[in-house]
Amino acid sequence: MTVAETAALGADGAVRIGIRLRALRAEQGLTIPALAAKASLSAGLISQIERGQSNPSIKTIQRLTLALGVNLWAFLGAAEAEPGGEPGPEAAETPPFVQRRAQRPRMLVGPSRMVKELLSPRGERGLRFLMVTLPPGAAAEEMLTGPGEKGGYVVSGRVVLTVDGQQAELAEGDSFQFDSRQPHGLANRSGREATILWIMSILQPDP
Repeated sequence: MTVAETAALGADGAVRIGIRLRALRAEQGLTIPALAAKASLSAGLISQIERGQSNPSIKTIQRLTLALGVNLWAFLGAAEAEPGGEPGPEAAETPPFVQRRAQRPRMLVGPSRMVKELLSPRGERGLRFLMVTLPPGAAAEEMLTGPGEKGGYVVSGRVVLTVDGQQAELAEGDSFQFDSRQPHGLANRSGREATILWIMSILQPDP
């Protein structure tokens, strides 16, 4: 992903998440302060997210979805249906077990500007595939934990994966798998962008 594409996604992804968050909050008749109290977040942060001025971390998004009583993946997937994300002509012909490349929900996560693209078709299935792109120097330290397993494959570049305090340097072609209840993090300490196929087996709604 080029710098220009990442910048464009940053603006577009933040706006879409903000639109979706504002719509869900309005549907439930919640004010920003009320949602902030339920999610244990600041009202200022929620206001910034709704206005597309902040790229929330994955844990911030998780707190919001739990407070709103919606599934994380349904939240992200629904953002694609907002203005600017209408499905193409082939969408009506796409069977439910297929996710078209053009319709992948994508978001820019946190200050590290890590890009997450959901490869799995929409639905309530427990297995999820994502494409994770880490720019040089990026680190994802706020990773979701919970019952289930995570695994992946390094498509390009080099990353450092930390699981329960143990580090492993991974290069293109390396793969991994671990219990997702263990604390873990991912970092790109190289000068080149890294891409990882990320797989999660989810045993609860939002691990």
